[in-house]
Amino acid sequence: MRYRYAIASAMALLVLAVRPAQAMHIAEGFLPLPWAAGWFAISAPFVALGLRSIARQVGQSPQAKLTLALSGAFAFVLSALKIPSVTGSSSHPTGIALGAVLFGPLPMAVLGTIVLLFQAVLLGHGGVTTLGANVFSMAVAGPLVAHLVFRGARRLRAGLGPAVFTAAALADLATYLTTAMQMALAFPAAQGGVLESFLKFAAIFAITQVPLAVAEGMLTVIVFNLLHEHYRGLLVDHGVEAATRGARVAA
Repeated sequence: MRYRYAIASAMALLVLAVRPAQAMHIAEGFLPLPWAAGWFAISAPFVALGLRSIARQVGQSPQAKLTLALSGAFAFVLSALKIPSVTGSSSHPTGIALGAVLFGPLPMAVLGTIVLLFQAVLLGHGGVTTLGANVFSMAVAGPLVAHLVFRGARRLRAGLGPAVFTAAALADLATYLTTAMQMALAFPAAQGGVLESFLKFAAIFAITQVPLAVAEGMLTVIVFNLLHEHYRGLLVDHGVEAATRGARVAA
């Protein structure tokens, strides 16, 4: 029952946050070709390293396939909650922090690429030509922030709940700030250049993205708590909760 109320509260925040914004995903054909190609080149090594990381972790613990699938599904569902924008992009949660906490940032480059490709082809969400840019913001930058924030919080002896919540919320915001910078680089303002353009893009979605980030943090903690309660052995295998000593994660 406690989970039902928590999930309902988080989903209510997502619904209330639905308003036009300019952020991820960048739509098909919106970026000039040199920028689109450049982001493909930048993102490709992370995907290659992610494949190696997944192969290594699955080889060490075949049960990791379960949480990999869960992480990919969580990212797909949350990032499919699309809020259209009139400037060639959209606002939504990302769902990438769960996998980054469990597996590290590199595997999420692979899972995020799969999620973004399916959404571009099947849902018309994002695009194939802009896939490299979207992968970098949602599947590279976001997971890296989530991983670093989570590990940093745990070193500071923060509880698992606050650490997961903070990692998910900041990863969401980092994804959007990265996309704002990508669009600013491609479309600098006539006066003020890249910085002025970045501030404009970031300001448009700032009010919307804060409640989205809070809701995503809440949902990520709820899912993590369920894993902790029912599949604690998997989390121990991932080295995530060696210090929990059986305590429930605080939402």
